[in-house]
Amino acid sequence: MRRISIFGATGSVGLSTLDLVRQHRSAFKIVALTANGNAEKLAELAREFDAEIAVVAQENAYSTLRAALAGTQIEAAAGAAALVAAAKRNVDWTMASIVGCAGLPPTMAAIEQGRTVALANKEALVSAGDIMMAAVARSGATLLPVDSEHNAIFQCLNGAKIDQVRKITLTASGGPFRNFTLDQMGSVTPKQAVAHPNWDMGAKISVDSATMMNKGLELIEAYHLFPVGLDRLDILVHPQSVIHSMVEYRDCSTLAQLGSPDMRIPIASALAWPERLATNCLPLDLASIGQLSFEKPDVIRFPSLRLARSAISEGGAKPAILNAANEVAVAAFLKGAIGFLDIAALVEMTLNGYVPESPLSLDDLFSIDADARRYALEYMEKVAYGS
Repeated sequence: MRRISIFGATGSVGLSTLDLVRQHRSAFKIVALTANGNAEKLAELAREFDAEIAVVAQENAYSTLRAALAGTQIEAAAGAAALVAAAKRNVDWTMASIVGCAGLPPTMAAIEQGRTVALANKEALVSAGDIMMAAVARSGATLLPVDSEHNAIFQCLNGAKIDQVRKITLTASGGPFRNFTLDQMGSVTPKQAVAHPNWDMGAKISVDSATMMNKGLELIEAYHLFPVGLDRLDILVHPQSVIHSMVEYRDCSTLAQLGSPDMRIPIASALAWPERLATNCLPLDLASIGQLSFEKPDVIRFPSLRLARSAISEGGAKPAILNAANEVAVAAFLKGAIGFLDIAALVEMTLNGYVPESPLSLDDLFSIDADARRYALEYMEKVAYGS
């Protein structure tokens, strides 16, 4: 029986992971479950799966969590330090799916235990890629990517030597505005932006998909996970979202991983690795899909791709600034404070206006993240009013 912990248990990735565990209860023992503030849902899941500990990040939700777990042997805890302590517990496998930089400390704590960490926290690797990969190397931990694109690359590599790779291609759906003109994109509403054509995701990541920033962030992730060099990482728009990524080898053969757009498939790959886990996901029906199409991304209409490539090329603090400014910009767009095209403009202004030293530690990184958000908020009015 594999002992596992799930950080971000009440989010979409966490719930999908628990759905797979539910189908294979005898194979897994839940040790720790965490959530941000949804104490009631967390307690419900902890009870169902008989977790050893449930941790809520928001300390003001602790009393609700403790009351909901009354009469059980499940330990209740709250706060950032409790998350880190839970990540240090003796487990075989940890799902790191806390959204944003808040997930960095527990993810790093899990890595430092030298065990297997399934990474679904995009921001962690984008902001702290150098720091995180150095910790992986020191501890001997195994880092398994859960994003569908990176998991696809991982499967296509299948233990092959990285120097055999000629090119890695991440695919992108293109989002809901793939065929919009710039004028049309200028009037896009938050309601339109959160309606992804293929995937069921939260508001923030749906907006990132619409701007294609999600693919830019994934490019940065791939740069750290698969060290082939930036010039060998490519992005290809594939509207059907059937091929999740491809690896071309130096003999010019290309391997692709295909699957239905269901996050439980890449999660199952990571959960059972190096074995395979049966799921109740819909199998791929290529005959009903009919055809697969591809096109190059347009960096004029989707400048986030250019900004992300530039950020990882410059390195240092730039990826962290990109991520922080994008989070501020997306939140402002969802509130109606700026327009859709203003998202990338605000990110670019922050990247150009804030030039700190490279981060050497998590403390450095959090300081840069906070400063970048402050700069982005200061620039917001200029962007909104075109000044």
